[in-house]
Amino acid sequence: MIELDTARTALGCIDFQADFVAPEGRAGALGLPIEPLAAAIPAAQRALSAAREAGMLVFFTRECYAPDLSDLNPFRRQNDLAIGSLGPLGRFLVKGEKGTEIIHDVRPADREPVIDKAGFSAFHQTTLDTVLRVRGIDTLLLMGYTTQCCVASTLRQAVDLGYACVLLKDACAAYDPADHEATVRVMYSEGDNFGWVSDSERLATALQVIRH
Repeated sequence: MIELDTARTALGCIDFQADFVAPEGRAGALGLPIEPLAAAIPAAQRALSAAREAGMLVFFTRECYAPDLSDLNPFRRQNDLAIGSLGPLGRFLVKGEKGTEIIHDVRPADREPVIDKAGFSAFHQTTLDTVLRVRGIDTLLLMGYTTQCCVASTLRQAVDLGYACVLLKDACAAYDPADHEATVRVMYSEGDNFGWVSDSERLATALQVIRH
């Protein structure tokens, strides 16, 4: 159980990028099952709208790399040959390419921070921790793509940095729903060590109560 203080809570929108979910993006063109990712968009929109109406800080992240891939670590350079490869919307996960941009459905509003990260976690060699701490944020609501990868990586590092975390499970997704469910199960199995699991409807209801 967690009580939200909207002044100290932020909503993190993790990697809602076109190449991951858009039919014309790289995943769609390769025939990957983008339907679970697309199905999470209405819940993400619900959470986003509720957070904005409550005056909470909202931030977005993008996994993306320099055009020369100079910030791609050696392990990923050797084992993830997709990064930098040419796709329908440009080079995959490269800054400035259309496929790397955040989808229109959950696009950032003016003055909402957009954190570019050369890795899975939103805290990896980024300014995110500073962005949050200068605003007095100590609690994170997290949603996005993919649950078991960038969302979970961000959540785990956030916990190690001292943030309380809530995973909005209906606003997250993976190409294989079993991976999504496994991540949620791991959170439950650890009790409150990783934070809590909730959903966009409960968030919207809680924030409405707080506003009134």
